[in-house]
Amino acid sequence: MATSIVLGAGMVGVSTALALQENGHQVVLLDRQAPGRETSYGNAGIIQTEAVEPYAFPRSVTEIARVALKRGNDVDWRLRDMPQLVRPLWRYFAQSAPAPYARTIAAYSQLALRASDDHARFIEPAGAGELIVRQGWRAVYRTPATFEAAAATAERLKRVYGVPSAVLGASELAASEPALQPRLAGAVHWTSPWTCRDPGELVARYAALFIARGGTLARGDAMSLQQNGAGWQVLSEGGTFTAQNAIIALGPWSPTLAKTFGYRIPMVFKRGYHRHFAGANGPRISMLDVDRSTLVAPMNTGWRVLTGAHMAPPGTAPASRQILHAANAARELFGLREPVESTPWSGTRPCMPDMLPVVGPTRHKGLWFHFGHGHQGFTLGPTTAFLLAEQIEGGHGNPLALPLMPSARGWA
Repeated sequence: MATSIVLGAGMVGVSTALALQENGHQVVLLDRQAPGRETSYGNAGIIQTEAVEPYAFPRSVTEIARVALKRGNDVDWRLRDMPQLVRPLWRYFAQSAPAPYARTIAAYSQLALRASDDHARFIEPAGAGELIVRQGWRAVYRTPATFEAAAATAERLKRVYGVPSAVLGASELAASEPALQPRLAGAVHWTSPWTCRDPGELVARYAALFIARGGTLARGDAMSLQQNGAGWQVLSEGGTFTAQNAIIALGPWSPTLAKTFGYRIPMVFKRGYHRHFAGANGPRISMLDVDRSTLVAPMNTGWRVLTGAHMAPPGTAPASRQILHAANAARELFGLREPVESTPWSGTRPCMPDMLPVVGPTRHKGLWFHFGHGHQGFTLGPTTAFLLAEQIEGGHGNPLALPLMPSARGWA
């Protein structure tokens, strides 16, 4: 029987453990915390099958100047962090040029379109059906200009990729969301995505399914990974585990471990913030206020208000500007009351310059990478896990696997 150690118990790591288990592997899943308590806990909880085109770096001088001058709430940055970020950001800018971006979309769009089907393989067996809402989500717009541009984009995505949507005018939006206080220009309702009312709990349910199927969940430090003969070993609170394969699925912490084996991963770190608010009135389904870069999502613990991206290396102090602006925008939209938590949550999204996740083998026999999903680890975790499991089994029939392999991008 093949044996594997998966390092990292977020959505990506837990999905990897389940996919390998389905292929007959005996799997140990190791993390320093319980499953779903880090980055996977804090996202918007949307399985974004409409997200066929990932976030590209701005190419126009006007847009770059807007971000540089912080004239919006979508991106934040601090001058003292730039020395650590400038090289990955330059790669991100280069990979966002039309030709490389087109190659990225060719692979990425196929991943996104199958994401809900891949989650479905785990949701019901994990007993997590009550956490999932299959009503899509809405992007709302405050000005006619941004609304008209969004409607045109939605029509293009429907024509090119078959992504379903409904365009709602001001009156239709008001009727669909009776708690919405201001009258907005309109909305695009992305109808195919599923949303989750507790992302961390969904990961925990997947992990419980993994255990029920015979997997081993262990607490330990992934940095203890080392080669052991022809295989790998890692230390846990319960002792040492050895296996033929080791899969690094540590999200934003992956480059730190990979560096100990000689790999330099040019990751772009984007921090996000959220806070839950009380109140009787909020959106019926998750709603993104595009012009204020604020998402309000119905969660079991309250209305989760989420921000855009803060370009910040891991370990740097949180900032408050984006979450304060987001909370004010959410209060404009809905009658939200006091925050549930005393302080906002923050977590780091592991983004790659070419916007594709890193999925595949390294130079070291039995060492595999599975990270770098950017904003979409929650969405794509099961999908890329199945692709990785196929690679580990020696399969090369799926063309989706090839563009994601780190060796083809010079990182392994």
